[in-house]
Amino acid sequence: MGTIPFLDLKKGLSQIRAEVDEAIARIIDNTAFVLGPELERFEEEFASFCKTTCCAGTSSGTAALHLTLLGYSIGPGDEVITVPNTFVATGEAIAMTGATPVLVDILEDTWLIDPAAVERAITPKTKAIISVALFGQCCDMDRLMDIARSNDIVLIDDACQAHGATYKKRRAGSLGHASAFSFYPSKNLGAFGEGGAVTTDDAELIDRIKSLRHHAQVKKNVHGTIGYNYRLEALQAAVLRVKLKYLDEWNDGRRIAAARYRENLEGTSYRIPIERPENRHVYHLFPVRCKDKEAVQEALSETGIGWGEHYPIPIHLQPAFSYLGKGEGSYPVAEATMQSLVTLPMFPELTTDEVDRVCEVLMSVDSS
Repeated sequence: MGTIPFLDLKKGLSQIRAEVDEAIARIIDNTAFVLGPELERFEEEFASFCKTTCCAGTSSGTAALHLTLLGYSIGPGDEVITVPNTFVATGEAIAMTGATPVLVDILEDTWLIDPAAVERAITPKTKAIISVALFGQCCDMDRLMDIARSNDIVLIDDACQAHGATYKKRRAGSLGHASAFSFYPSKNLGAFGEGGAVTTDDAELIDRIKSLRHHAQVKKNVHGTIGYNYRLEALQAAVLRVKLKYLDEWNDGRRIAAARYRENLEGTSYRIPIERPENRHVYHLFPVRCKDKEAVQEALSETGIGWGEHYPIPIHLQPAFSYLGKGEGSYPVAEATMQSLVTLPMFPELTTDEVDRVCEVLMSVDSS
């Protein structure tokens, strides 16, 4: 057997190449490259997919988070609660508004935000919670929403890794006051470049976001405040419209591969976050905690198997966030978890034989 890549985008593209080529040609022929009907159609279709009434396309997932915070008038002097074990963009979006990220630790079993820690962290300055559906699994959104409502703050779901995931049979994107998505090429729903979106049932919020993403234009040549160039290009919207039709099918492929990983690795020393019974995980990534991360990485590389390393340095230990004043040991569960992870190959077309081969390598390290 040959090499096994960490991610293979070509296989998925080959399935839909003719449709994608047609969509791109349509954009070229219409010469409507920025905003316009193609983006509006995607926004309608993605809102429908997420079971919300509104959607605004943005230039990235970071922009989606940033604009959502701005749309809720969050800024200097405010605090926003989130987790340390996430891509730095979650913290960046908060910092870009002038607000302060307030980090809380995670649960041992799911590696997701601990609602009890959220409750303890709320102060009079708290204006929002950002839950992070890390690796493709939704947080305990009902409990978080109860906390948000009882404290008159907003719950924003960072669903950038959770396209198509569900919580109690409700889609990611419909679970908080608003949700942010990324369409980075490697995501379960990935563009041919950067892209993002905000979904919500709050039409006024979407109107503010659509204005802010377009230099805060309120009508032609009139700009109500300082805005941003955060628009989702029509070309990306056209590609995403094609791929959205296949998303559930592709997520099913990821779940099959994940189930095989879990079956093979049961009884070993490798630790995998549980999938809560009320959730439908979509496995954007498949990380495992290892006793000897370096040995696992070396063994995988030697056998031609791709691997990843996701967020080994939590937000509070990043130089950019040293001003938070949180050193090692501040969030012990998150730190221990993220520092011991190796991310295994995961994509919809990953075969059972390929999963078995990856697991054989892992088990050879586990038994050595």
